Amino acid sequence: MSTLNKMDPTQLAKQLELWEDTEVSAFLNKQPEREDEFYTLGGFPVKRTYTALDTKDIPIDDIGLPGQYPFTRGPYPTMYRSRYWTMRQIAGFGTGEDTNNRFKYLISQGQTGLSTDFDMPTLMGYDSDHPMSDGEVGREGVAIDTLADMEALFDEIDLENISVSMTINPTAWILLAMYIALAKRRGNDLNKLSGTVQADILKEYVAQKEYIYPISPSVRIVRDCITYCAENMKRYNPINISGYHISEAGSSPLHEIAFTMANATTYVEEVVKTGMDVDLFAPRLAFFFVCQADFFEEIAKFRAARRVWAKIMKNQFGAKKAESMRLRFHCQTAAASLTKPQYKVNIMRTTVQALAAVLGGAQSLHTNGMDEAFAIPTEEAMKIALRTQQVIADETNVANVIDPLGGSYFLENLTTQYETKIFEILEEVKEKGGTIKLIEEGWFQKHIADFAYETALKKQDGQKPVIGVNKYVEEDEKADIKTHPHDPTTADRQISRLQNVRATRDNDQIESLLNKLLEVAKDETKNIMPITIELVDAGATMGDIVEKLRTIWGTYRENPVF
Repeated sequence: MSTLNKMDPTQLAKQLELWEDTEVSAFLNKQPEREDEFYTLGGFPVKRTYTALDTKDIPIDDIGLPGQYPFTRGPYPTMYRSRYWTMRQIAGFGTGEDTNNRFKYLISQGQTGLSTDFDMPTLMGYDSDHPMSDGEVGREGVAIDTLADMEALFDEIDLENISVSMTINPTAWILLAMYIALAKRRGNDLNKLSGTVQADILKEYVAQKEYIYPISPSVRIVRDCITYCAENMKRYNPINISGYHISEAGSSPLHEIAFTMANATTYVEEVVKTGMDVDLFAPRLAFFFVCQADFFEEIAKFRAARRVWAKIMKNQFGAKKAESMRLRFHCQTAAASLTKPQYKVNIMRTTVQALAAVLGGAQSLHTNGMDEAFAIPTEEAMKIALRTQQVIADETNVANVIDPLGGSYFLENLTTQYETKIFEILEEVKEKGGTIKLIEEGWFQKHIADFAYETALKKQDGQKPVIGVNKYVEEDEKADIKTHPHDPTTADRQISRLQNVRATRDNDQIESLLNKLLEVAKDETKNIMPITIELVDAGATMGDIVEKLRTIWGTYRENPVF
């Protein structure tokens, strides 16, 4: 009698064929299957069942063990048995004081890391009193103009003992400079600071469209953030290379990972050009992915991403340290999956997505509030979202075993399919001229738009069920919901502090430093971070810095592709 691991493949194939021809065939005659063909959300065909035949060509070394190359089963050897993932609920609205209060509330509820959203003027480099900021100050995130705002944001929060993430991109280096200047004023050791600044500008051109300068100087800024942190902040992640926004723009799960890897390799190439050894900075590169609704596909996607990154770093860049090949990622449940109709169902969507993220080995996790389809989440919605993570951690026992689904015929087969397809896309990007060239040509954008359109059509005709929207619809539903209120005094309070900073700073010093900034920016060999830290410490505003650099770098305009 054959054991599971020693069954002859020919014998197993015959057994499978016999099962299909007899039992399955007879059952289908009585009860047909729901669909003619089954696919994952990302379009991978799914068979009726999987057996050892579906994993026989996968090298055992590609699966491996947790904490060992290629890290398919997890970046660390003990994973959640040593410590749970960081529970990092994002927050940001109003002024620094307003968001500081939300931070303290979340910490009191058991949150273990901070994550900060910034308002649109801050993202785009406009001061709060700029005409372009009118009506947007503090609405979709916290408003930050000067170091004084950063001081209010982190008032009474020990930066050496809590991880801080900042979701910011075109102006990321300025926010990072403010964070560093604040830590220095407090006497903190920069090497004890942990967290990340998103800083991933390439995905902005690809998906989210929040950019200021042309691509080349923008990538140079990212390079400077990475090299500065590698030399001065040993625990800090200077970039969070993001597939999340690529997915939220409408991409497939496959393109989310493949396009992120294309962006990531571009950043590594830029830093290596400075002469910095890859093993000096690669260990602190971090990633940010979404967790969508297709449970097993998402887990396979995360496992494949780790394997692909490990092979890229080892084979393409010659990394020698395990830390350089170890992909670590933050995960957020899918905002695009949230609905206004029957909005409380969003709790279930978020729970399933969060569970997939944990089973896929995330290092930190944000779970969406049930009311985020309407507005910034309320405290109640955020508490339920945080409790969702805590229930998974403390009540389900899923964190007791590392990669508990590893070895599943289906999961291992799908993981390998993902790896193969990701490398095929990366090779295509290389053959077509590289990431930056294809961004400028709209190649990535077209792939995202095409998949988004196909998905919209499937939702419209019901092929892709969405509970409450195109299935189990309640025609007379009334949304009984209290949304987060916007304080009408926000802009006035924010502008008042901004004007006070301008009135009390040394403006001659600011002008001198701004001219020095231009000199540094014109010299590609220099790092822009030290002068930016000097500027914000002296009281320069976000707008001062952005506008000064605009005089030499200009503004990026995308060529639409249809």
